[in-house]
Amino acid sequence: MKIVVLDGYTLNPGDLSWDGLKALGEVVVYDRTPADKTIERIGDAQIVFTNKTVIDQKVFAACPNIKFIGVLATGYNVVDVETAKTKSIPVANIPTYGTTAVSQITIALLLEVCHHIGEHSRSVLKGDWTNCPDWCYWNYPLIELAGKTLGIIGFGRIGQATAKIAQALGMKVLAFDSYEIEELKSDTLQYASLDELLANSDVISLHCPLFDSTKGIVNKTNIAKMKDGVIIINTSRGPLIVEEDLAEALNSGKVYGAALDVVSSEPIKADNPLLTAKNCIITPHIAWAPKESRSRLMDIAVDNLTKFLANTPVNIVNQ
Repeated sequence: MKIVVLDGYTLNPGDLSWDGLKALGEVVVYDRTPADKTIERIGDAQIVFTNKTVIDQKVFAACPNIKFIGVLATGYNVVDVETAKTKSIPVANIPTYGTTAVSQITIALLLEVCHHIGEHSRSVLKGDWTNCPDWCYWNYPLIELAGKTLGIIGFGRIGQATAKIAQALGMKVLAFDSYEIEELKSDTLQYASLDELLANSDVISLHCPLFDSTKGIVNKTNIAKMKDGVIIINTSRGPLIVEEDLAEALNSGKVYGAALDVVSSEPIKADNPLLTAKNCIITPHIAWAPKESRSRLMDIAVDNLTKFLANTPVNIVNQ
């Protein structure tokens, strides 16, 4: 059985092992695959793993031997799952590997907006403290989170894990999700409509999938409904935000700060308006990437294929 990994580098730049997959078949791993090489590299392979390489109708038509597609991520929008379904090809994703890592960086980004630790450290290292007439100084307003309200849009596993950390910091949580879990409600955590969340949150964090209904959910209209001075965090999907609208709101001061691990086009384009917006922190889509979570991802990918081969498939997104 031939197994092709189209873009394995970001999952395993050399600190993990492909041996789990190699135990299941003949494995070829490509670091990256440009679009014009996808069909050639899949060839007659039965098993295909992809992270960000697009598998569309054209690829399915040209590669009739495909029997299973494993997505090396939670989001699976890179695969035409409906075409796969018509061809009885199951597509499996990795739903749970990064819950703790993503919730951790969500709070880390929020704390960075509140304290600008990196910027203050760079200021000290270049001599600003040495030359300061006072015993301390700060270059940005410093923000205490206790008592403030965190609005979480999308209250699945990551949203819930983020809420627990925020509650430990003394924050109240408003959650917006189409599916409410009664047992999660408490004195410091309530569900709310989207408009209620937008109007009452000091911080808004995005944890929803990218669907037609959520694309551009942070836009000029919804930003106008938010508190003045709100902070926005996005560790989910870049297209959830209309970037021109957020940049305008940051520059006007309507939004105090934003911290983003994802943007609409990755790698980020040089003309992205958020690169020059006021008080905007951007990291290069690293929320998922601690070695611990990548190791879990690898294990689940191997398990997905093992279960498929045993005719007991799991994590199938196009049943």
